[in-house]
Amino acid sequence: MMIRQGFKFRLDVTPDQDARLRVLVGHARFVWNQALARCNDAYRAEDQRVPRYETMAKWITAWKQEPQTQWLTEAYTDNLQQKLKDLDAAWQRFFDPKLAAKRPRFKKKGRDRDSIRFVNFTKYCQLDGRRVKLPSKLGWIKFRQSRPIVGTIKNCTIGRDAGHWHISFQTEREVSAPVHPAPERWIGIDVGIARFATLSDGTFTAPLSSFKRHQQALAKAQRQLSRKVKFSSNWRKAKARVQRLQRRIANVRQDFLHKTSTRISQNHAMIVIEDLQVSNMSASAKGTIEVPGRKVRQKTGLNRSILDQGWFMFRRQLEYKADWAGGEVLAVPAHHTSQTCPACGHVSRDNRLTQAQFACTDCGYANNADVVGALNILARGIKTCAKGGTSPGSPVSA
Repeated sequence: MMIRQGFKFRLDVTPDQDARLRVLVGHARFVWNQALARCNDAYRAEDQRVPRYETMAKWITAWKQEPQTQWLTEAYTDNLQQKLKDLDAAWQRFFDPKLAAKRPRFKKKGRDRDSIRFVNFTKYCQLDGRRVKLPSKLGWIKFRQSRPIVGTIKNCTIGRDAGHWHISFQTEREVSAPVHPAPERWIGIDVGIARFATLSDGTFTAPLSSFKRHQQALAKAQRQLSRKVKFSSNWRKAKARVQRLQRRIANVRQDFLHKTSTRISQNHAMIVIEDLQVSNMSASAKGTIEVPGRKVRQKTGLNRSILDQGWFMFRRQLEYKADWAGGEVLAVPAHHTSQTCPACGHVSRDNRLTQAQFACTDCGYANNADVVGALNILARGIKTCAKGGTSPGSPVSA
């Protein structure tokens, strides 16, 4: 079994290395934008056929020979090629109807995350303790290693976040197929806002709400930034303060999701979740001038709370961590999970008395509404596996 894993650390760069990295990411950003402009022209044509990477890679050679873009000869070619591969992958995600990804957009300095990738790590790079040697006149760079790097390093990506450079090593390692500690244990998970994750065994994880905890401090920092003269020294300091807060919010949320998903994936063989379309659930209710929306402020607050939980990231982490642990994640339809009685199967809106309480109007069964949702999600997972004949074991209902 092959496991691919990333290890991200903060870099301690010298002023010369910082300047060189800024140049390299600028080269990559320019190539992305130029290639995207050509792809957009092709997409607007009648056949809507966008060039693939094999075609785009030839543009780099042509740009290096043109007088106005001859400065690209100073770039590291692998960085440019990898950026075009990323663009090609972005277009393929856009064309895949299952993913519903957005169309690639132009990258702007200071708005989008700048990054470059170095491939063929064992050939062109070198790792020595807490420092890494990179090509393209970068040399040895120290990084803050907080945990051991496991596996063979295939490539590394350097990006700039909140005013600091970070390096991410992608590794591969072959492991034997894991034997799950509890192969008969199934669990259903209902995600929410009042309770982040409620399990079908009755336990739950309280939400962290990282953005909500830092919302006032972030709003204050953003107000201070808006009063500064743009690009002045004080403006740059205020902008750095906003970036640090935003990065802290993201780091706190990610740490919480990693710990929660690790605990669940290591203790359950089959994890059944709702197939939620988070982008649709958090869509704006503002409407149009002709057809204005209703309860826009309430829906805005709900959208903010939904996005603050990180449901999509939580699902993604569960999927690959369950795979590492020898388990499986199954997504089932989400309709009426909190309105269906797990005892008799009666479906009614009146079963949900309040946001937290469930009481069946037919048989009288009562329980917490989130627990009921988790039980119904688990039952749908068991039914789906029974129909498909893909059950890895004998499920045990909570």
